[in-house]
Amino acid sequence: MSNIMMMDTHHFQTGINVMKRKLAEHDNLKVIIEQTGDKFHIKESSTFRNKDIDFTLGVQFDYALADGTEVSGTWEMDGDVLKGKFTRKDNSKVLTTTRAVVGGELVQSYNYDGVDAKRIFKKA
Repeated sequence: MSNIMMMDTHHFQTGINVMKRKLAEHDNLKVIIEQTGDKFHIKESSTFRNKDIDFTLGVQFDYALADGTEVSGTWEMDGDVLKGKFTRKDNSKVLTTTRAVVGGELVQSYNYDGVDAKRIFKKA
């Protein structure tokens, strides 16, 4: 379960239409993160899709966002914070994101084109 702050503004800025933005408010996204050394396996499950993502820290990979937008980028660790930098393939704009455990919750922050957003996931 998650709490979403400024996501509608963020989704608008990224070009997601109003119907998809409204659906995203009710996606019920769940995230499971597994780490083995510098390799990660992330399982995302929501009302609209299920996706497994595998990546290695510092190694560029391609990924499609929930709306189908294709990006390419990398994840790095900075202390206990997972930091991602991804470039959209359609317009070359950069999306940055962080994931960190704060007070027992997973806090995911985003920045795209000057708009910040945050999503907080509660531990199941």
